[in-house]
Amino acid sequence: MAADTINVGDYLVIKRQKYTKLQKFSNLETIVHLGKDQIELRGAENHLYHSTFQLIPKEGRNKRYYTLEPVATASEIRNLKQLLIKESGTDNRNIVDDRSTQNLTTEEILKLREECESSSEVIGKLVENSKSFAAKTEYSQEKYLKRKEKKYFEYVQIKRPTIRLISDIYWRLDADKILGVRFDTLSQIISYSGVCGVGNFLLYESGTNGLLPAAFLNSIGANTEAKLVHLHPGNVAQKQAVLAMGFPLEQLNRCISANIYSILRHYYQEENKDGVQLVSTEESEMQSVENGSKDNSLAELGEKRKKDSVEKVGPEAKQLKLAEVTKQQWELDNAAGCELMKEKFDALVIIAKEHPYNIIKSLLPFVKPSRPLVVFCSLKEILLECYTELKTSGNATYLRITSNWMRPYQILPNRTHPDVTMSANSGYLLTGYTIR
Repeated sequence: MAADTINVGDYLVIKRQKYTKLQKFSNLETIVHLGKDQIELRGAENHLYHSTFQLIPKEGRNKRYYTLEPVATASEIRNLKQLLIKESGTDNRNIVDDRSTQNLTTEEILKLREECESSSEVIGKLVENSKSFAAKTEYSQEKYLKRKEKKYFEYVQIKRPTIRLISDIYWRLDADKILGVRFDTLSQIISYSGVCGVGNFLLYESGTNGLLPAAFLNSIGANTEAKLVHLHPGNVAQKQAVLAMGFPLEQLNRCISANIYSILRHYYQEENKDGVQLVSTEESEMQSVENGSKDNSLAELGEKRKKDSVEKVGPEAKQLKLAEVTKQQWELDNAAGCELMKEKFDALVIIAKEHPYNIIKSLLPFVKPSRPLVVFCSLKEILLECYTELKTSGNATYLRITSNWMRPYQILPNRTHPDVTMSANSGYLLTGYTIR
């Protein structure tokens, strides 16, 4: 039962009509901002997910500061239509919709918001004092009521984060921050790669706020034998979506995140026992290793840090110890990932901001034969180059390039049509199967 209730530390999806926002319930003082409204989340603690709450103005605070009070249901616009639309005009040709059509001043409307018990009352007063409402067509009246209810709507619903909700929120806020991966494309990536609770899977992504690893872990599930190696180009993996999903620890431990350059270097150094094993914890050190510099061996670096730890005292020594712990965790992740690389993987998925072919070429040897290969890119020309190279090398077969074209529709009586604004294309997928 505790898992079904809202608790401090959870990530929440706050829904107000069609608007949704991802928010962490860090502590009892957490405040979520919805437009100009500030809402305390304290009142949501220990209530069930999907509960509806009414926004109650808090005494002694500004006019847009609210607390939450649980309610059974929220008022709906259908009731407003039945109550307020009594007569309608035939067309809007003679209507000039400006401030002069509303008898109430801005100050009087603000006073109404304080005095009225619900948003329905406020909207009712606005309709009563509108000179043009009765002359509008029924369709225009419905649009007017929807617009006003959106502005004065006093209910929110709190939901548990899901991959679909998180994907939609990220896409609406900034599609570029998830590399343009829309939910329908994400579902196809999962489908083509065959991610499930059996096998080991290799994922490279260069910045999707953790959406891709979260989707993979969600498909893998808990208490399974599957594992995921999540490679990324930075020093720290983006994991907001993974944390927002609230996976159990056992499921989280099935994901090994590692820097792609670091883990490949670790793997090939393990392969070459006679070579000098290098360790790099800073980006500059990593770059020097990639350029062929071998000045710092593991022994030399260890001796240096040991000597420095003796000389340093106080906060500097604590920072050094923390750095050593972090380095050890990176080494453990690299070692665990390398063990899986030796066993080889059951699928390779690449969602890259950069040109993906060199990444494909580097990671393809770690995939078993007859296993899925999925590459996403926002430009088809880049995938065409990868297609040609893979065809020429003979490392993959059944190669195809596809694109998703989604067209949302407005479905209303006598006015069903495509949305005026939409995002038709969501990048391209190169799919195939490994041969060697």
